[in-house]
Amino acid sequence: MLSGKTVVLAISGSIAAYKMPNLVRMLKKEGADVQVLMTENATRFISPITFESLTGNKCLTDTFDRNFKYSVEHVALAKRADIVMIAPASANVIGKIACGIADDMLTTTVMACPCKKIVAPAMNHNMFHNPIVQDNLSRLASFGYEIIKPGHGMLANGDDGDGRMPEESVLFQYIMRHLACEKDLSGKKILVTAGATRESIDPVRFITNHSSGRMGCAIARAAMLRGADVTLVHGHMDIKPPMFVKAVPVTSAEDMWQAVSQLAPLQDIIIKAAAVSDYTPVATASEKIKKKDGDMSIPLKRTVDILSSLGREKLPGQKICGFSMETENLLENSRKKLISKNCDMICANSLSSEGAGFKSDTNIITIITAAGTENLEKMSKDDAAHIILDRILSL
Repeated sequence: MLSGKTVVLAISGSIAAYKMPNLVRMLKKEGADVQVLMTENATRFISPITFESLTGNKCLTDTFDRNFKYSVEHVALAKRADIVMIAPASANVIGKIACGIADDMLTTTVMACPCKKIVAPAMNHNMFHNPIVQDNLSRLASFGYEIIKPGHGMLANGDDGDGRMPEESVLFQYIMRHLACEKDLSGKKILVTAGATRESIDPVRFITNHSSGRMGCAIARAAMLRGADVTLVHGHMDIKPPMFVKAVPVTSAEDMWQAVSQLAPLQDIIIKAAAVSDYTPVATASEKIKKKDGDMSIPLKRTVDILSSLGREKLPGQKICGFSMETENLLENSRKKLISKNCDMICANSLSSEGAGFKSDTNIITIITAAGTENLEKMSKDDAAHIILDRILSL
């Protein structure tokens, strides 16, 4: 997803530099051209040779190094950069950049870069909370730098506090957010539902289904990467919600409907990928047993039909996409849902097809609209999510 993109990693003197090789590997796996800058102090924590081996590029440390390809290396690299991440960012480097000091290869290049710049501070708790450092971070933010809040935990000196640089997977997501996709959904508000609702029978048991939330999360993440303002209303899921998405956790079908109904009028697109429990107990098991000793049956009633309710209250210009999961008569039943629930699109998938369904990382989807039917081959849910968004945009 990062093919053709140049990512500049600016590494300053901090023990957290040990995390950066793994970030380089993650970026290279996505096809990025990774260029590493290091301060002299950073080279005392990790060797430049490590990064040269991983990136295939010279690790730049000396502004006056004559062994380079370009006549003015820091300016040439600054022009090529699509994004700069300063990580770990020491208090010293943060202070120099905030005050416009460019006295080494790292600060000189960062100053010359017109692209997006992200700062990941890493330092001692007291140093991070020093008013001077906080003022410098505020200055950088006012200049358009994005500041990643450091984590809380055990620091290099053994203290417990703020100042831990986030894990490399988090840094990777910040870069992907800006570079992975064209922002064709910028300005759009998208609501996605995901996961399984749970209807309590008693304090111990509940009615639910096998939904893992993977498809809904894939759609939410794809929409976020494409620039949308995404809200994810989710029941129980096997995975965590994507970063940079507003997550609204719920339990029951009624909880989900209450959350969705409040948010729906503000959305441009609504995608219901959650598997909502169809029934909820009328009475708890203990109440039922008291009424008739030995009778373990529990009376049920249907839960709210969220997709139908959304269809009835759909606003002009709003697009609604639902999911249809069937074990038989897949296309026939899904076409009926498209009309009866007033949807613009239905994504149908058979629970009996290998490689499709709840727990799998892949899916086999048939997209149904008023214009016709499109059968997609088996693919990852991430890839399917982008196609679903493409088709919604083309309606």
